[in-house]
Amino acid sequence: MRRLFRRHIRKTLAHDVSPILQEANFVFEKGEYGRAAELFERIAQTADARGGARAPLFHLQAGRARILAGQTSLGMPSLKRGLELLAQRGQFPRLRGAGRRVIAELNERGLQNEASEMETWLKSVLPSMPSFDVSEMPSKKTVLPTHCPSCGAATRPDEVVWLDEVTAECAYCGSPLRAET
Repeated sequence: MRRLFRRHIRKTLAHDVSPILQEANFVFEKGEYGRAAELFERIAQTADARGGARAPLFHLQAGRARILAGQTSLGMPSLKRGLELLAQRGQFPRLRGAGRRVIAELNERGLQNEASEMETWLKSVLPSMPSFDVSEMPSKKTVLPTHCPSCGAATRPDEVVWLDEVTAECAYCGSPLRAET
């Protein structure tokens, strides 16, 4: 019982958030995509070398920042690496969601060739995906804050890990996010 209580307390306390992650999220929100990409790439490489659980997300965000900075040729390898890590780890539902988002964002920016390339790759990986019952997913999620109070990252209900009905974990730093009232 005591261990469970300690684990719960640890989850509810704010995590020590890396200053580089805070800066990366801050400059991304300011629209300084080139600088944000450099920072997310550093974070992604470090997380990747450690086998960190958030490495795919950091690669995807680095690629997204490069694309937004108009550096498509530098962004595509990061996007691919993030998706590849999700596939290697067998996180197929997350891969499907992230892949759809990447393809949609590439198409929105007029990068149809790149979007087509990603779509072809995803089709080659996803057919082996186990069946996924949509009814297992909660139909309505609680409204989260728009940004993580600890690291400043934009929060998306489909990227967070839900701890209970009203609490989620930030996909970037792991801090708990409580529903807005």
